[in-house]
Amino acid sequence: MKRLAPIALMALLAGPATAADLPPPVTDDMYVATSPAMVELGRLLFWDPLLSGNSNISCGTCHHPRFGTGDGVSLALGEGGTGLGPARRADPRNPPEQRIPRNAPALFNLGAGEFTTLFADGRIQADPARPGGLRNPLDQEMVRGFSGILSAQTMFPVLSQDEMAGHYGENEISRAVRSGRLTGEDGAWDLIAARIRAVPAYQAAFAAVLPEVAAGRPVAFTDISDAIAEFIAFEWRSDDSPFDRHLRGESPLTGAAARGMDLFYGPAGCSACHTGPFQTDHAFHAMAVPQLGPGKAERFELHSRDEGRFRVTGREEDLYAFRTPSLRNVALTAPYGHTGSHRTLAGFIAYHADPVAGLAAYDRAEPVLPELDGKLVWAALDDPEERARILAALDVAPVRLSAAEITALAAFLDSLTGVRGAQGRLGIPETVPSGLPVER
Repeated sequence: MKRLAPIALMALLAGPATAADLPPPVTDDMYVATSPAMVELGRLLFWDPLLSGNSNISCGTCHHPRFGTGDGVSLALGEGGTGLGPARRADPRNPPEQRIPRNAPALFNLGAGEFTTLFADGRIQADPARPGGLRNPLDQEMVRGFSGILSAQTMFPVLSQDEMAGHYGENEISRAVRSGRLTGEDGAWDLIAARIRAVPAYQAAFAAVLPEVAAGRPVAFTDISDAIAEFIAFEWRSDDSPFDRHLRGESPLTGAAARGMDLFYGPAGCSACHTGPFQTDHAFHAMAVPQLGPGKAERFELHSRDEGRFRVTGREEDLYAFRTPSLRNVALTAPYGHTGSHRTLAGFIAYHADPVAGLAAYDRAEPVLPELDGKLVWAALDDPEERARILAALDVAPVRLSAAEITALAAFLDSLTGVRGAQGRLGIPETVPSGLPVER
């Protein structure tokens, strides 16, 4: 096995949490500023399927408040699917080529300034030394002018044939992606922007909030992504949970949640990685989460592996390491893990505590998977060598937890559920300017 995290080992010897162990309360200055007009424009764009190649999928399809800003399944069906959440099914007339390789991440608190690395493998990061201030796999192909990392991350789903672009040859956007035309007049991003420019209500709204558009500059993809980013930052800011009230001295946690907090910030060692106000160190750790689905591979690659951060850095120490997720509203975001391998918090906590024992006893009925005939799900775990590689990369020590302690930890995690931001502050619009249906 790889190195064992020394902080986790030290935590085994620690006592109950003290005030000094807890993070500071969340404050307004931790978040980026937003403007009401841009937020409202971003709200309409977030829910409008016009941004997808076949005009049938919006950002909200896979990031819906009904499912904790995810989609309620382990690995989603994007293009070629119909329906919402666990009810989504393959369209028999044009089925998906494969499942989306990773579980849809939650969107809570992404407007906080400390979120400078996004996606499970961290493939996009803020980097002031790079052109455009971002480090990303598209490098020179990436357009410039994004307001920040939350805006820039929107460029990936719209280019993915499995997520929003559509299958090869189905529409002008998927054809541009296949041909490698991302920027320029007939590039994928400008084709999306041209669709938005052609809707009078969108053109007028952008002219109202951006003086340069009012002066004649065409609406660009970065304008669209900036608006969506402001909406996400405002809509799913969530810092009014019972735990937040505890940190602010307004109402202390009691009972099982308080016992779980003591474990989390004490002997269980959870806060070694889930640290800070949003319970994440934004770093990468190999936790031997069960690998299922197509894996993270190019179409020409024949494996079903997902090697995590290694695919970004090429460093052996990053094999099978994934970014620590924030735990805010985690009770709403099942199933859990980068593959959605567990459907309950208690089950994932138990696995997380001892991944070696957990993988040996893993129940393959745990994932929530829409039907997709003929598609391999367990290729990685059915390969003994791949299972061994996943376990060899493990970089944390096991923690012995009783059933009562697991229950208490789950109760504490439930106390991270916000009141207002968990369901969204503005809600889903009744209609969008394109006239396309809104998934409610």
